[in-house]
Amino acid sequence: MSEQWTRTSTSLPAEGVVVDTIGPAGVAQPLKRMGSLWFFADGSMYVYYTPAYWRQRQHD
Repeated sequence: MSEQWTRTSTSLPAEGVVVDTIGPAGVAQPLKRMGSLWFFADGSMYVYYTPAYWRQRQHD
């Protein structure tokens, strides 16, 4: 599994896959992309920003 962060301006994760993200304020949060919107991992709501970076989920 990759620990490398990818810029969302360069590449996007597959739709519906929960990934670790870093938002514009530097806050890390697991999100999933559905089209052009990013949702909380449980799909309950979308966030009002596009994360700056993403990577495959890191598991404990």
